[in-house]
Amino acid sequence: MDSEIKEEIPVHEEFILCCGVETQVLKCGPWTDLFNDQSANRPKLLIFVITGNPGFSAAYVPFVKALYSSVNKRFPVWVISHAGHALAPKDKKILTTSDDPNAQEVEDIYGLCGQVEHKLAFLRTHVPKEMKLVLIGHSIGCYISLQILKLAPELPIIRSLLLFPTIERMSESPNGRIATPLFCRFRYALYVSAYLLLKPWPEKIKSLMIRKYLQMMNLQTEFSLLNMLEPFCLVNAAYLASQEMMDVVKRDNETIKEHLSKLTFYYGTVDAWCPKEYYEDMKKDFPEGDIRL
Repeated sequence: MDSEIKEEIPVHEEFILCCGVETQVLKCGPWTDLFNDQSANRPKLLIFVITGNPGFSAAYVPFVKALYSSVNKRFPVWVISHAGHALAPKDKKILTTSDDPNAQEVEDIYGLCGQVEHKLAFLRTHVPKEMKLVLIGHSIGCYISLQILKLAPELPIIRSLLLFPTIERMSESPNGRIATPLFCRFRYALYVSAYLLLKPWPEKIKSLMIRKYLQMMNLQTEFSLLNMLEPFCLVNAAYLASQEMMDVVKRDNETIKEHLSKLTFYYGTVDAWCPKEYYEDMKKDFPEGDIRL
């Protein structure tokens, strides 16, 4: 299966300007332009993946390929990087489009609210209005998915799958107790360290370290993950994390209740960001919901 996915499933990489920020989009399947494709086999549904933090979309390639294969290659699967978490290689062309006029003045684009607006702007400008959507959020991508449901009721979202959903009490979680002081109190020390330690490294050394890391994690991707060691991207990831610790506190029960029929939650048995008690609380508060461990 792995060799079949690697050899036969096309993944197209684009760098676009979304809200004025370089953004990496990986498109799994033969459909890369849903607006101009007027063929009879143009899909009527898009599966849209919103990453966790850091938002390195290239790390999700094995997942989107397996997902595309599991739906019998009938629907495209796209994954988008977070704003500020991807820089285009020097030889890569950045595509420009006419942004959604409502997204031109996004304040704090690298923060949590800005990341929500970033995804909304992409969906409004790069996906036809009539195309049905399945959102798949991972970690903080689940919070962003819920915000999209709340803020954009006009989008034809038929399902939202929330994987390891960090949608509440992040600072109280086992990882959050460590991350909160690190990202909220010592964030600027992390910024300085990132630039002093990583900026001087040659690209060959960074590539070697990333290859070793991918081997350890048993991950394979044909796209560059150099952004994992790019200070600009890491600083933006740390900034986003600081806002997550402060802002992702109370679960948005009102939005969940309103859209419960569209939602599927997947919790992990061992997840230090989203402990099992969060799953148990969700099951208790929404017994009729599709909530899985």
